Amino acid sequence: MQLQTIIPLKKVTRNGIDYNSKILLLGSCFSENIGDKLNYYKFQTFQNPFGILFHPKAIEKLITNAINEKEYNVNDIVFQNERWHSFDAHSNLSTSNEKLFLKKLNTTISLTKRKLKEASHIIITLGTSWVYRFIETDMIVANCHKIPQKKFLKELLSVDEITETLEAIISLIKSVNKDVNVLFTVSPVRHLKDGFIENTHSKSHLISAIHNVINQKKNTFYFPSYEIMMDELRDYRFYSEDMIHPNKTAINYIWEKFINTWFTENSKSTMNEIEVIQKGIAHRPFNENSEQHQQFLKNLEVKKEKLKKEFSFISFN
Repeated sequence: MQLQTIIPLKKVTRNGIDYNSKILLLGSCFSENIGDKLNYYKFQTFQNPFGILFHPKAIEKLITNAINEKEYNVNDIVFQNERWHSFDAHSNLSTSNEKLFLKKLNTTISLTKRKLKEASHIIITLGTSWVYRFIETDMIVANCHKIPQKKFLKELLSVDEITETLEAIISLIKSVNKDVNVLFTVSPVRHLKDGFIENTHSKSHLISAIHNVINQKKNTFYFPSYEIMMDELRDYRFYSEDMIHPNKTAINYIWEKFINTWFTENSKSTMNEIEVIQKGIAHRPFNENSEQHQQFLKNLEVKKEKLKKEFSFISFN
């Protein structure tokens, strides 16, 4: 008896992800979930340099500023609740020191340009079509930083607006890295603060726009994270306590689907070796000084060294 409706996924036959891949992740908090998995398995990744970015306009602005090597100055930042913020970045980057904050923004922008040029795969996770426009400057922001809501206008990006933004993102990326694979996905996290109907409206605009721009011949793809969550995992036992975010089981399930679709067979065997090491590192012995445990640690070091010889960038420190 089949108790699920399974989404058919085609295995990527070229440009798959392996340990030579350099992966840049941008976007919604679900990209953090996938990024954490990639980091655990020691892939070469660079994740959300300006923090979580929920909507496509914010991602477009980051990429534009990185490629144009924007230099942030005091006119580009705001002071709120005793911290300096940028409307282009998540509050995780904010600091109480103005000079240090500007230095952090400019250093990160430069690093982002380098990662855009080096990447073999760029994974972009879109979270919402809803945006906030700062009335004072008439600019759409990435984050409101708890500034009073009366200073913003809330808008829903149309399918055409998002399509235009995604086309700009692809064009910008390809201008500095013509062979890169760009993989879009939609976050399965439901933005219920906007409303149930409004969340569906928002996600539908994102999905429609993505399908307007993807073209495998141009190395632009879609991975159905949202559809897997909504259909294959159609049960509240796959959500965390807030009934909004996917729980660990759901994240692992989607991750396995992603591996089976996008990762090469060679990379899977290396992942298995790394998982053995990671579990060994996490192991807590009853007796740290026992001969058995000391031999266990020696064997673990041998496994680490074997991997480091094959992949010099892998570190377990």
